[in-house]
Amino acid sequence: MSEHEKSSNVVWHNATVTRERRETQNGHRGGLFWFTGLSGAGKSTLAHSVEEALYQKGFRTFVLDGDNVRHGLCADLSFSDEDRKENIRRIGHMSMLYVEAGIIVLTAFISPFRADRDNVRKIGGSDFHEIYCRCSLETCEDRDVKGLYKRARAGEIPDFTGISSPYEEPEYADLTIDTESRLENCTSEVFEYISASTKNGG
Repeated sequence: MSEHEKSSNVVWHNATVTRERRETQNGHRGGLFWFTGLSGAGKSTLAHSVEEALYQKGFRTFVLDGDNVRHGLCADLSFSDEDRKENIRRIGHMSMLYVEAGIIVLTAFISPFRADRDNVRKIGGSDFHEIYCRCSLETCEDRDVKGLYKRARAGEIPDFTGISSPYEEPEYADLTIDTESRLENCTSEVFEYISASTKNGG
């Protein structure tokens, strides 16, 4: 039993309304599209922009955002390496519940450690798609949308990715998007990738 498997006498219940039936009703397959990158790389902005484009075309979607999740499900976790690992583990499993419902899930998490993202890939299997929002630290600092880099440089925020904690770039991302320039230019590319990946029968 792993450290997270503390429940006993539980049996997975198979629903009569299956994933396949839900996907037929939706008109597309479910999938987990994991946006990763530095703070300020445009993960949330791009994920929400792509969701809007998908929604306009009738896709059933949901965005899980790093900050939002830490207001509830993961409010008990810090930003230590161990708690970051647990944060990503929880999100991976929760995301797959959405996928089982036939939903296209877009997640926006820094998820700095390669091993943690690989673990989510194991959880999601072929439903998992890693989308790397590639953007230099310098550009992310210039943007500093939330003022976090300035505070991290001043020593006010410990364990801040890119400053006092590392970010491990994906080695084999399913899709790499250059977000150095205008994010609007990236939406159509991601939309096309997701649309093709979730096509029924695809």
